[in-house]
Amino acid sequence: MSSETRSEREEVDESELRDDAAINRAVRGSVIALAVLLVAGGALAYALSRSKPAPPVRQSELATVDVRELPEVDVPTVNFTDITAEAGIEFVHNNGAVGDKLLPETMGGGAAFLDFDNDGDQDLLFVNSSDWPWDSPSDRTSTSVLYRNDGGQFVDVSQGSGLDVSMYAMGAAVGDYDNDGLVDVFVTAVGKNRLFRNLGDGKFVDTTESASVGGDENRWSTSAGWFDCDNDGDLDLFVCNYVGWSRQYDQSQGFQLVGGGRAYGRPQNFEGTFPYLYRNDGDGKFTDVSEAAGVQVRNMTTDLPLSKSLGVAFCDFDDNGAMDIVVANDTVQNLLLRNDGKGHFTDVGTITGIAFDSSGNARGAMGVDVTAFRDQKSLAVAIGNFSNEMTALYVTKSGQMQFYDEAVSTGLGPSTRLLLTFGLAYVDYDLDGRLDLFCANGHLEEDINRVQPSQHYEQPPQMFWNAGPEFQTEFVPVYEEHVGKDLLVPMAGRGATYADIDNDGDTDLLITTTGRKPRLLRNDQNLGHHWLRIKLVGDGKKCNRDAIGAIVSVSVGDEVLQKTVSPTRSYLSQVELPLTFGLADSDSVQNVNVRWPDGEVTEIGPLAVDQVHEIVR
Repeated sequence: MSSETRSEREEVDESELRDDAAINRAVRGSVIALAVLLVAGGALAYALSRSKPAPPVRQSELATVDVRELPEVDVPTVNFTDITAEAGIEFVHNNGAVGDKLLPETMGGGAAFLDFDNDGDQDLLFVNSSDWPWDSPSDRTSTSVLYRNDGGQFVDVSQGSGLDVSMYAMGAAVGDYDNDGLVDVFVTAVGKNRLFRNLGDGKFVDTTESASVGGDENRWSTSAGWFDCDNDGDLDLFVCNYVGWSRQYDQSQGFQLVGGGRAYGRPQNFEGTFPYLYRNDGDGKFTDVSEAAGVQVRNMTTDLPLSKSLGVAFCDFDDNGAMDIVVANDTVQNLLLRNDGKGHFTDVGTITGIAFDSSGNARGAMGVDVTAFRDQKSLAVAIGNFSNEMTALYVTKSGQMQFYDEAVSTGLGPSTRLLLTFGLAYVDYDLDGRLDLFCANGHLEEDINRVQPSQHYEQPPQMFWNAGPEFQTEFVPVYEEHVGKDLLVPMAGRGATYADIDNDGDTDLLITTTGRKPRLLRNDQNLGHHWLRIKLVGDGKKCNRDAIGAIVSVSVGDEVLQKTVSPTRSYLSQVELPLTFGLADSDSVQNVNVRWPDGEVTEIGPLAVDQVHEIVR
């Protein structure tokens, strides 16, 4: 290669190197410039986005708040004494159980207080089930038992009374359906129901067939009640029916306890049924008007019967002069059957807020009661529910039909959540003028504690003292130091009912059970509170003889106490017909006012306290 060529090549390489150096310097300059721009941009962005410093904190003076101090709750001491054996009551319920665990065996046990002999004291009817016809007979009693009250002692007068009939009975409804002055007895059952007419002298005759109120052979009837649905002066009959049940279907389901062993069935596995409404035609006969009267409510989705009814109570919720019907349904929505005053009913339970709980769920509803509440300005419907479901307390303003469940806010709910409540009833056990709430509790499964440690078959009854609306907790649970040990002894409670069995002015309690002995509890209150007892007698023309549906108002000082004559309440049971008004320390009554079922009002004026008064239409 020549020297000239090499020289030329070296000049070319030197030129390329100079060019590369220039490019590198340019790149470095661009990078530096870009970095400067980025830093400047970031600084500008930070400056623009930085929040303004917070203004200095200035302390303001708060307005003075007056805190209302709630009065201290002072629960009265009222002892209840178990006098079941002492009073001569030897009844033991027979549920027919031999180990097959058929659902009706755990649901029965009704009772009714009634004055069947018109001697002025309250007699007692225990409703009994029986051995199943497919099982071998046992030595257990298989008929209902009627006790006559002789001054607080009860004498068994069942034999030859006509009520000593063997049937798988559940509950009772007592009322003078023929207006002859003698209280008659209707008994519900698994199978045919029975109506017994009181002939006097302790004798009853079965008039089921002639009255046409037996119902279907395959129905399972539970609670029932007498009321005048059309205000024509005689008593009509409403009958709850539970589920579509048969032995074959029950046993075919194979219900099992967790861990093995047969269990009692769940109502969700059985179809619903329709209730009965029988119109009294006034000649000892009745007409089934269930469909025409609108009480047959269907499931909107399936068009099948909706109800699985266990409890019923009557009340004129909308103040139109006609008694409405509230029905407690098990695992399906409760019903509120609104009476138009002509004997036709429309279910408004859902739109009025009584059908479900506050979350829109149906509960396992059992017993039901309703009363005037909070100085007669409201009505409160209490419904006992299954375990782990609070007892409901649906409250509405008087004359309206818009309910709100106030169980939690009144203190009732938390104390009842764990227990399974069947029967319940409002009762002023301390005679202070406010109605307290009494609950009978007990589970379905004898072995429930084996699978649910928090549950027991036998559960303590409960009493809730009504402290009044000025307290944050209106319903205060009472304990042994308040009522003694006898009331709170655990049992498999079912029916709950009451009467003044010894005519001393305070209210005594009865709790029934299934397959075991009941418990009669004498009220031994000694608070010095006054009282007034009133029994109404209708004329049998414009008003039924029992005056069911009449409203009694008692003026005591600045207060007005109000009650409706309606013995149908609780679960499978009936309370006494006379009304008891607790007067607390008041020793006088300014006025007594009676609004009869047909709307006529009678002003009685002052009445002597600590006495029983009979007011005749």
